[in-house]
Amino acid sequence: MESTAGGGGQLLAISDLHIGYPENRALVEGLRPGSDDDWLIVAGDVAETFADIDWALGTLAGRFRKVLWSPGNHELWTHPRDPVTLRGVARYEHLVARCRELGVCTPEDPYPVWHGPGGPVVVAPLFLLYDYSFLPSGCTTKDEGLAYAHGTGVVCNDEYLLHPDPYPTREAWCRDRVAATGRRLAALPEDLPTVLINHYPLDRHPTDVLWYPEFAMWCGTALTADWHHRFRVATMVYGHLHIPRTTWHEGVRFEEVSVGYPREWRKRPDPPGRPRRILPTEVGTGDRGAAPGPGRDRGDVR
Repeated sequence: MESTAGGGGQLLAISDLHIGYPENRALVEGLRPGSDDDWLIVAGDVAETFADIDWALGTLAGRFRKVLWSPGNHELWTHPRDPVTLRGVARYEHLVARCRELGVCTPEDPYPVWHGPGGPVVVAPLFLLYDYSFLPSGCTTKDEGLAYAHGTGVVCNDEYLLHPDPYPTREAWCRDRVAATGRRLAALPEDLPTVLINHYPLDRHPTDVLWYPEFAMWCGTALTADWHHRFRVATMVYGHLHIPRTTWHEGVRFEEVSVGYPREWRKRPDPPGRPRRILPTEVGTGDRGAAPGPGRDRGDVR
């Protein structure tokens, strides 16, 4: 675990930058810290191609004191337009290696400690995937859930682009990641709270507002349902759903920090591309609701 001194900065978070859209790339070009001590969490779905991911994380790492990255499903896609054709674990490891060259903290690195306002707190980027345990109502198996999703036409593009190699399935990769990550978190000092960062929420409750509940199958795992208490979580930071808001679950703050696609953020009253403040905690932080999603036009859905 890395201990990093903090000053008067803020711990900020953003996700789902999707810079393949020119409007979103412009948001990243304009993103600046409020002080020299600000850290930025990037909770996945930066882009689909290695070059775009490299540009975005490198740009942000050059501006913020520290950048912490958790991969989303889009970074793990082997996309037809990406010259980097690595799949599965090899693609993830390639991204981790580049992040280290850029000075970006990844789930494979020592977890840093935030000593700024609201600290000390361990800030832990995670990579956990999903295992199809968030099944649609009435379904009891993955096959039943996928059949239902295909029937409605709401099927995540992961089924075609996110390869688990060398694991036989994405859920096998997920189980391995959950087990290894759980051991790391259990070894943290018991007197320190945590901010856990994952592209997917650690509990199913944020998916309850989805327009298409079947999409929840690609949104996390029931294996982490108790982690917000088990690992002393002060705030759980996630993205993926494109429903930026704050919710409270069993007394723990869950913060969805996504930007989303231009067609989504244009409908919101707040200016787009602004990170959420995680620490110091904002007074009166509550459930800032947003329109449920995703819809059928979402880039994840085929």
